Formats: sequence, structure tokens, C-alpha cells
Amino acid sequence: MFLVDLSPSMGASRTVELPDGPAGETRSVEMTKLEWSLQFVKMKIQEMIFNGRKTDQCGVITFGSEETRNVVNEKNGGYEHVSEYIPIGQPNAETLAKLDELQASETAGDPIDALIVGIETQDIYLEKKRTWTRKMVLVTDGESPMEIEEWEGIVKKISSLNIMLTIVGVDFDDEELAYQEEDKSPIKRVNETFYVRLITALPEGLGLLGSLEHALLTLTYPNIKETKSALLSTTLRLGDVEVRESEAIELNVRIAKCTSLARAASWKKYFKKGSDEDVPDVEDEGKDTYKEVKRRTEYVIDMSTEEEEDGKGPTAQDVSMDVDEEKGVPEEETRFEKVEKEQLIKGFKYGSTYVPCPDGQFERLNTKKGIEICGFFQRKNLNRSYLMGELSYVYASPTSIPDQLAFSSIVQAMYEKGVLAIARMVSREGLDPKMGVLSPIVWPNVDVLLWVQMPFADDVRRYTFPSLTTLISRSGEKLTKHPYIPTEEQLEAMDNFVDAMNLMEAGDKDEKGQVYKHDFHYPCGTQIGFPRSRQPWFDPRLSYNPAIHRTKQAQFHSAVVSDITTHPLPPPHPELTKYFDPPKRVLKTAKQALEECKAAFKVKEGTYYPTFIFASTPCFADHTAPSSVPKRAPKARRDDHMRAQDQDEDMILLDQKGPARKEPVVTTPSKSGAASASPSRAGKKKVSVDDSETESESDEEILWESKPKPSAPGLPTPTASPEPEPDPQRAPGRIIGNAYPLMDFRQNLKQGDVVTKAVEDFGVVVREIVGQPFASRRKDEMMKCLKELREACLRVSTWFELILKGLKEDCAGKNGNKDFWAELRKLGRDMSLISTTEARRFGGISAISESAVDVFMQQ
Repeated sequence: MFLVDLSPSMGASRTVELPDGPAGETRSVEMTKLEWSLQFVKMKIQEMIFNGRKTDQCGVITFGSEETRNVVNEKNGGYEHVSEYIPIGQPNAETLAKLDELQASETAGDPIDALIVGIETQDIYLEKKRTWTRKMVLVTDGESPMEIEEWEGIVKKISSLNIMLTIVGVDFDDEELAYQEEDKSPIKRVNETFYVRLITALPEGLGLLGSLEHALLTLTYPNIKETKSALLSTTLRLGDVEVRESEAIELNVRIAKCTSLARAASWKKYFKKGSDEDVPDVEDEGKDTYKEVKRRTEYVIDMSTEEEEDGKGPTAQDVSMDVDEEKGVPEEETRFEKVEKEQLIKGFKYGSTYVPCPDGQFERLNTKKGIEICGFFQRKNLNRSYLMGELSYVYASPTSIPDQLAFSSIVQAMYEKGVLAIARMVSREGLDPKMGVLSPIVWPNVDVLLWVQMPFADDVRRYTFPSLTTLISRSGEKLTKHPYIPTEEQLEAMDNFVDAMNLMEAGDKDEKGQVYKHDFHYPCGTQIGFPRSRQPWFDPRLSYNPAIHRTKQAQFHSAVVSDITTHPLPPPHPELTKYFDPPKRVLKTAKQALEECKAAFKVKEGTYYPTFIFASTPCFADHTAPSSVPKRAPKARRDDHMRAQDQDEDMILLDQKGPARKEPVVTTPSKSGAASASPSRAGKKKVSVDDSETESESDEEILWESKPKPSAPGLPTPTASPEPEPDPQRAPGRIIGNAYPLMDFRQNLKQGDVVTKAVEDFGVVVREIVGQPFASRRKDEMMKCLKELREACLRVSTWFELILKGLKEDCAGKNGNKDFWAELRKLGRDMSLISTTEARRFGGISAISESAVDVFMQQ
């Protein structure tokens, strides 16, 4: 029962704070106390509508109304200005619409009279329903006078009927929200004190007093919808009850759901009727009218296809290719013949034909309803990744004591032995069987089994992945040092970081500050204890689904307010978002470990670059994007067939030993740099394709022999490369080496998917070589490298700007290569920074003016 105050004071306006706007501005709205109070009442009623239980019923009684209509007045008189506004019943949308019609009156009402009328009305309705839970909510601002002479009798009546009374006060003092009303009237101060005495006098659990603001905040708390599972009666069998009945056990058991997937409320599609259509309800003129969209399925046959198969229709050569612009299909293909649903039969597709099945399904297996235990195995051998579906409780029949004793014996024996049972379940006669696992759970005075479905062999998908710790080159050599293999320092740094992010000690401290053991019960029955001085930060029992509760909050709010624009959706409850961010204590503890990881893995903060950097640039030559990188054509067979390329043929590192091959001959580069080294590294001839090759040639021979040998050295990237041996002059983690940087750079640009990394490493390598002793020997090579690097960065000038400025600082240093920078200055504008005008010509972006470019090279 809801007791709503309609006294004149409830018509006073007040300011209600709203959530901040999109720009962070504070917002508020003016509404009456009654409108604010009715939001709470309607949201409570919406909860009943949402749950949909028949036992969730309510009624509304108003006090302070102009009229008098209640059961006590009809019998004994008195109790004026108290009206039964909405009789007790199951609420619906009309209940909410009727509450919107309430307005504050000009007559004050007595809350005590309304409380007595509510108790009597509820008692009459529930005279034959004594087991129902009784609740009563009084909503008032406490500004109306009331007679409290016989309030002790009211307390006794509420206690005898076990009614849970909740008093919600508008602008009542609230210690939790740290709110205290200023300039409170004497009447309200006295009434508020009386309400405290009234609630205190009630037995524990039957009284609650709070402010309206706190009550509205409480309604957004994510409450779980309680549902009862429909019990399934079945039989548990151990052994062959038909052949060896004396050695078998058959028990009557019940199955109930333990977990069930919860989903957010589904949205339906509605059609907004236009103003030109006839609206039957004249009273609703000016309001939008919506109609739910219904689906309809029609079955048709494509007659054009049938005619072609019979040879009567046009052939493929005779069909006109005129296409309907609206439908996008040839006009001849739009001839359909409608058939009724009753004329259809089910069938199965078998290749290009169909196998009809008039009865809808073929004869099923002759299965028997029940759960059959097939065997037992140790709990430690359970593969938890195989668990699928939802959990269910299996327990003995409550009406059979012998079954309960036998069932309890099986559960306790399994628990003591630490074993699980493999079982086959058939929910109904003739249905397909399911395989699963039964896990014993022993609780105080209760022994149950947990059932979870397991996959058949057809349901398991097996995938093989390359090793993360072992790399074998194509020559068969096992690599111990490689950019893909973490070092001991990196492993230790990552271990420390993972340990620092442990959430098992990130919660609140124990109230007594003592070390305690926190137990975890897994669905399969495993119980693990951890000695902790702090509670775990994450508790699955308090982790709510944001999609469900936020959708529910949006539904309730939109149905309560008249305009969602002026009354926007309030923020979610803190309980719903408390697990969105990691705990600050853990972040603080893991800060040092994180810095060690950054140093060990050489992690640098990335820079955002436009997505068009992978499009064609002046240095990309023949290709435009990573997806258009040309792939090796399959090798032609003698009979003109083409061999399909495998997905893993381009891997440079394998976790299996490949065929041995000779090491390529590499000569030492001369002073002229990479240009002179090119012939010696690319001198090895490509293996030609012989037309006399037979079909018996193995895949491995094709993989190794048909692979062209480019002139670039091997790259530590996951794409194709003929040289898997690591470059001794390439630092760990880089894809550009110090020996042949320009060829490495060109090769990586061709890959298309490592442009950012290639440019970054290329700049670092150039700066290192320029700063080394005897750098003058490679001066021409470095000039050529910088020129090509500048061309590659024309669309994203930030890259070249950072590299060139860093090179200038290195050369200007105490031991810098000033001669190299002097030679670079002679090239002038062509090797300076990229200006805005130049970048715009190539579709790039730059923030450097023309004057700044000229000044940079002159300094």
C-alpha cells in the first residue's frame, strides 16, 4: 500500500538537481514536491510490473484529498479527506497514468488517519492470504498537523500483522547524505521527531525511515531479479538396472537451475502514426500514437528457376540483363508463386539437392529419461576449458527418505575420494543425450551434485600454435637469442608486474586487522583457501551486469518523466561502476614494477598518426596499401594445375625443424656502403621452375625451392624473408640493422604493416651510425638514407621532424659529428624540415612554416 500526501504544502515548487550536461555544466529543474514524490512511487510500481509476478500487487491511498472514500469511513464515519485512489490489484501501465493525474489539494490531511485506513484496507483484502508479505509506504513532507494520541495502538496492530512500514520524507534530515534542511518549520520538526519514535518502537526489520532523495538513490541500486527454477523430476541410475538389477542403484532425484544467463530487456519496434491518419481517440489529440510492428512471413517459389530446370524458360544466354534500379535484380527473376505454410514439409540439404522429411525429423535414438553415471575420475584431471552451458543442482527427492540416504552416501563418498562422475543425461524420453560431469557439494545438512554439460568429440576444436619460447630457423638451428624470445630480465620484470597487480589483497582490511583464510568455491566443487590480511577486491556476488541494470534504469526513468530532454537519465549507481577501474592501491603498488617493465621491454609512448599513412607514398613504389602487397604466385604444375598457397608458408621461424640448406655467402661491405654490398648478398641465383616437375613433389620442396631470394637481409618480422638468421648488428627489438639499414628499410616498407616501426628504427640507426667513430666512411650512405627517409615521411612530417632535430642535437654535442651536419647543411632546403606547403602537395600534414624551415638549416 502506498499512502501519498496531497496536502497544500506538497504543491510547493522546489529545485531538483539533474546530471551534468555534455559540457560539464550543472543542470536543474523546477518541480513540485508531489511530482518529485510520485517519481519514487511510480518507480516502485514499475519494479512490480517489470518482475511480472502475480503476487506483486499494490494499492494507492491519498490523504489531504478533497473527497473522502475509504472502508473505515463507510463503516464508522470519520477519517475525512482520505480516499482509496487505486484499489489493490496487479499494477499495469494504466496505474502509472492514473498517478500522473494527481494534483495537490487545498485541504490538509492527517497521515495517522491514512495509516489506519491503509492497515484496515490491506487486512480486508488479505484476509484469506495470510502468507503474503505486507508492506506499506507513507510518502509525505511532514508539514501537515496530525493527532498522535493513540499511536501505541497502531504500533501493536502493525506488529501483529507483520507489516513492513517505510516512511519517505521530502527534505527530511539524512545523516548518510549529510543533509539537514535549513529554516525547517516547527510543525515539520515535531512531525519528523514523531516519525523517528514510531519507527523505533516497531520490532526490528519492520520499520524504516529515510529521505526522498536517499530513497530515489536506493532505487537505482542493482537488485537481482529473483526467479524460481521449475523443478524437473528424473531418475539417477548407477549400473545396469535392466540386466544386473541387484548390482545397480536407481534413485528419484530433482533437477533445478543453479545458474541461468540473464539478458537485458529486449527492445521492440514501434511505428509512429502520422497526423494525416485517423486517430480513434479524440481525447489523446496532441499526443503521439505508436503501434507495435508485427512480423509476417510469406513462403514463395521462384518460378523462373523452375522453368529453366524444365527447359521451358529462357536459357542463361537468352536472359535479359536489364536490372531494376530499385530492386537491383533482373526483372525476369522476380516471378514468385506464393505457397501456404501447410503445404511445406521439412527437409535437409544434401549437396546440391534436398532430402525431404515429411514428419519433420527422422527417427530418433531410443533413449531413456534419466541420468546415468558412466564412471568416475579424479577431480585434478578435469579440463575446466571443456565446461559448457549452465550449472544445475541435482538432489534427492524430498518425499523419499531412502532415496535421500542413498543419494547422500554417493555424494559424500565422491567428496571424500575427490572424484567426479561422468554422466549421460536425457531430459525426456527419446531426446538426444547430453554428456556431462557431476561434482559433489557438501554443505551443512545438505548434500547435492552439480551438473554441467561437457562437449562430445565433435564439439571440440583443436588448434596448433607456434611455440612462444622455442624458435628454430630453417637451417634447423635452435635460436636462443632473438627479438621474439624474452630475456631473463624481461621475464623477471613481467613476473614482478603480475604479482604487483594481484587483486586478492587489494580489498578492505579485516575489521579486526587479523590474518584470515578466504575460501573460494568453484562450480566444480573445488575449494581453495588463501591466507590474507585484506579482503579480495573483486567479489562475483557483487558484480552486476551493467547492460541489464542500466537498460532497466533507462526504461523506468523514461516511463516516469514526461520529457527525457528536460529530465535526462541520471548516472548509474556507484555499485554498478565500482569494478570499472582498478583499485588505486594496486595502481600505486604496481607503479614501480610497471616502470621496470617499460625499461626492460623498451616501451615508448606511441604517437597518433592518421590512418592514411598506409596508403601510397612516394617511396612505396608499386603498391598502395598493406592489403595490396603482391603475394608469391602458386607454382605451376606440369598438368597446368595451380597449387594453393598455405597460410603459414610465409613464416620465417618455425617450431619444427625444417630441411637443412647451405648458408649464403655474405661479403663485407666496402666504403661505398650498402650499394656495394648489394651484388654479393643478392648473388645467389633463384631456383628455376622446371616444367618436368612431377606431382609427387612434396610441399616442403615447393616451400623452400620455389621461394625467390631477394637481396635484402632477413627481417625479424612475421612476414616472408629468405634469411632467418639474426643480424649480428641488429639490436634486439629492432627491424632495421646497422649493417644494411637502407635495404632493411625498403624491405619493411614493402611489407606495408610495419611502416611506423620501420621509420622509428631507421631514424635511430642513422643517428647511431653518424655518432660512431669513422662515420665519415659511410657519409654518402647516410645522406642517401636521410633523403629516402624524408621522402617516406612527406605525408606525416612529425616523424622526420623528430629524427632530424635529434640528429642536429647529436651533431652539435661535445663529441658530435659536426662535419656531417656541415655537409648536410650544404644540401639546404632539400634536406631540411617538411613545411606546410610541401606536405600539402602530397596530402600530408605539417605545422612548420616556410621561414622556420629555412632558419632550421642555417642555425
